[in-house]
Amino acid sequence: MKLQHGLGGLEGLEGFPLDYEKRVFVEDWEKRIFGIHTAMMGLSASLRDSVPGYDLDAVPTTFRTTWTWAHLRAGAEAMHPFEYFKFRYYEKWLGGISAYLVEQGYLTQEELDAATERFREQPQAQLPDRDAEAVDEQVLDYLRRGDTPRRGPATPAFAVGDEVVVRNPPATEHTRLPGYLRGHRGRVERVFEGNYSYFVSTGGDGLGEPMSVYIVRFEPEELWGEETERAAGPLYAELYETYLSAGSTRDGNR
Repeated sequence: MKLQHGLGGLEGLEGFPLDYEKRVFVEDWEKRIFGIHTAMMGLSASLRDSVPGYDLDAVPTTFRTTWTWAHLRAGAEAMHPFEYFKFRYYEKWLGGISAYLVEQGYLTQEELDAATERFREQPQAQLPDRDAEAVDEQVLDYLRRGDTPRRGPATPAFAVGDEVVVRNPPATEHTRLPGYLRGHRGRVERVFEGNYSYFVSTGGDGLGEPMSVYIVRFEPEELWGEETERAAGPLYAELYETYLSAGSTRDGNR
C-alpha cells in the first residue's frame, strides 16, 4: 500500500501517538455506505466464478460489473495524500464508490451533483424505497456463504524454505506491497493452496490475474539493521508471487 495507507516501518513517528476513533459507526449515514458497499459486493460479477457459486442471472438487478474490496482499496489509494488524511473513513468509501459508479456509467456526474444538492437542501427527504426482495436475498446469501479470491490450483514458482528477495516494482496508483519490505531478503514459510486473483489490475505493479501467494519470514535485522530491538522477533508477510524474485541479491528489480 502507498505511504499514507501503511506507515509501518517508518522512522521518526514515535512522537506522534495514535489517536483513533473506536466506534464502528459515528453517523447514521455511515451505516448506509457500508450497506451499499456490501450490496455491491453481493451482486458483483466476480461471484459468477466464485467457489460457492451464485446464480446472478436470477437476480433482477442492473448492477453487472465487478466490485470487491480491491476496488475499494484502489479508489482510496488513488486519492491525493492530503485529501486522504482530510476525510473521515466512510467519506473515503463514499468517494470511491461514487467515482466507480460514475466511471462505470451507472449515473452521470451531473446526476450525482444534482442529487447531492437536493439532499443538502432537504436533508430529511425520504430516500427511494423499492421492493427488491430477490436482491436482498442474494446479498444475504452472499453474507452467509461469502466468497474467496481463490481461482484454480496453485502454480508456485517457490517452495517452502526458498530464499526470496522482495522486488521493487514501479509505483502505481495502488499496491499491496509494504514499502519497508522492498529489496529485503526473506524465506518462504508457507505456500497457500491454490492461486488467488486480486480482481483489480495494478499495471506495472503486477497484480490482477490469479497467482500463488506466500507467507515469507523476515528477520528483524534484515529489515531494521542496527535499530532492531533485542527482543524483536521475525516478521511474517503474506505476499503475491509477482512481488518476489529468487536468490540472495539485493537487486529488487531482478
